[in-house]
Amino acid sequence: MLIHDSCQSAIQSCVDTKTFAIARLYNNEKTMSIHIHDCYEVYFSICGGKQFLIDNRVYEFEPGDIFFINQFESHYLSKIDQLNHMRVVISICPEYLKRFSTEFTDLNYCFTYRNPVLGHKLSLSEEERKRFLYFIHKLSEERGFGQDVLDQAVFLELMTFLNCIFRLHCIKALAPVLHSEAQIRTGPLHSQIDEILDYINQNLAENLSISMLAAHFYLSNSYLCKIFKTATGTTINRYITAKRISQAKAMLAEGYSVAETGSLCGFGDYSNFFKSFTKVVGISPKKYASFTQR
Repeated sequence: MLIHDSCQSAIQSCVDTKTFAIARLYNNEKTMSIHIHDCYEVYFSICGGKQFLIDNRVYEFEPGDIFFINQFESHYLSKIDQLNHMRVVISICPEYLKRFSTEFTDLNYCFTYRNPVLGHKLSLSEEERKRFLYFIHKLSEERGFGQDVLDQAVFLELMTFLNCIFRLHCIKALAPVLHSEAQIRTGPLHSQIDEILDYINQNLAENLSISMLAAHFYLSNSYLCKIFKTATGTTINRYITAKRISQAKAMLAEGYSVAETGSLCGFGDYSNFFKSFTKVVGISPKKYASFTQR
């Protein structure tokens, strides 16, 4: 398949084809300013590197580090080694990846779960680095007939591999704290988190403040925030906003008006909806609707 030489062209290809695209970048490639787009992103540092900013969290990175970025997360290289910085960036359409996930294998896991210790970054072992680059090499080969089928097969094998090592690294990172937080992850509290998620998902149009949720489930504000972050890897407010934006995008694509969508998704007023949607998606609700309803 075509390997792009810029992030912009790879992102555009991903959006246009609704599949995935790969860019191999060098130190002479101008880095993008802080941005959000409708793609998942896998960022792998081959050599060089300095600092990555993702949703205001700063990561120092070295060769062999890999980042998993959700489409709702703002990110950019805040500092780089201009003399020697090579990297591979994979842009992935979330719907494309979800299509191949199953009840037992969630290929979105590395993008949607945030380990409280690791965050977005993994530091790969030498063997894991070689395995990752092997898949990139396979995807860069020109094979003629059956190219699309073979690329899809290699891509799915790559994403299965990445999710496997992501889960393994998460387990290792959490090992020291699992004992103290075991009561949060199992038993009644695990069921309670499921109840909280169900309640939020079924009541997106309603007031979903932390105080209201805490009162509804007879918990203190601080305890509710703690168990939610530990179980899901994200904050309550960020989860609610992401779910509302996701629902809003679907409704706008179906032909709902901007005002109606904002109200039904729980944003309260147009100004709040406009600011939240534009910040996350990168364009206004009206412009998004015009693109999706063509």
